[in-house]
Amino acid sequence: MLLSDPRAVRGTLLTRRALALRGAAMALAGVVLLALGLSGLLVAVVNPVLVIAGLVLLYAGSDRLIWAARRRRTDLLLGLAAGWLVLLAAAALLAPVLPLGEHEDVASTILEPTYLPPFQYLDHPLGTNGYGLDMLARVIYGARASLTISLMAVSIGLVVGGAVGVVAGYYRRRVDGVIGILTNALLAVPPLILLIVLATVLDPKVRNMAIALSLLTIPTMVRLARANTIAYSQREFVLAARALGATRLRVMARELVPNVVPPMLSMAVVVISSLIVAEASLSFLGLGIQPPQPTWGNMILEAEAGDTMTQHPSILLVPGVVLFLTVFSFNLLGERAQQRWDPRGAKL
Repeated sequence: MLLSDPRAVRGTLLTRRALALRGAAMALAGVVLLALGLSGLLVAVVNPVLVIAGLVLLYAGSDRLIWAARRRRTDLLLGLAAGWLVLLAAAALLAPVLPLGEHEDVASTILEPTYLPPFQYLDHPLGTNGYGLDMLARVIYGARASLTISLMAVSIGLVVGGAVGVVAGYYRRRVDGVIGILTNALLAVPPLILLIVLATVLDPKVRNMAIALSLLTIPTMVRLARANTIAYSQREFVLAARALGATRLRVMARELVPNVVPPMLSMAVVVISSLIVAEASLSFLGLGIQPPQPTWGNMILEAEAGDTMTQHPSILLVPGVVLFLTVFSFNLLGERAQQRWDPRGAKL
């Protein structure tokens, strides 16, 4: 049947209209369930179920509405992940000028109510902790610490590991053997033990934490850069540069590095999520950034004191959900970037 056939066009419009109506109904039902779950009017056990069901229906309905409007599939999950990271980064960057509550100074919150539940008070949208500190402000300032440490660590890993990996992949032989032994030796040390040892030696500051975590990224970046350098070193443009008399440094800097960087950047996005979890783990163990400066790890640690977790679960859920969404978003973006930029022939 031809596309210009009126019956085909009418059938397509009816299909799109039915899809749009179905998507609108699902999205509306999701909003209703989400509102009921967040209102706290029902039994405490039922509210999380309603929130999850509402989010699922809202996502499925929105996906159908976008499909009906654009006439093609859209990676809505990727858009949501990117939007979450942009929102989180903007909030962390603008935290000093945002109208947030107190996040660190316990002396100024003596008269503030403690353990307020989330979504019930405009002054404290995510509630307060046991010291009256605003949970929204603490989550945002915790994002500043986590993102700063992770980005600094992955940047060090990219520069150092990338340079060493390109040298190893280009020169091969003895240079590659020595670098390979050092890399494997660093990989042989359990990451958690390495971090604990470094955390006990170094002061728990942002710079020192970034340096310690960069040791987890350097071996991965060395192996990835080496593998991609070997894959590209026999390509025509590299052989042509050698034949024209280009020096080794010029060949590596002008011909190999631009082709090695994209897959390394895609891997770096995934590594950031691992570094965020590692930083949160150290803070949870009391070896990272120390209170009252907030990080997601020491915020979760607050919920372990006494019966706080059972009596006030929001103290655990607020930083836990933010940590989960951030790690999930970085993993998803990194996976999509690897599918687009990683060369098919490079193997670690």
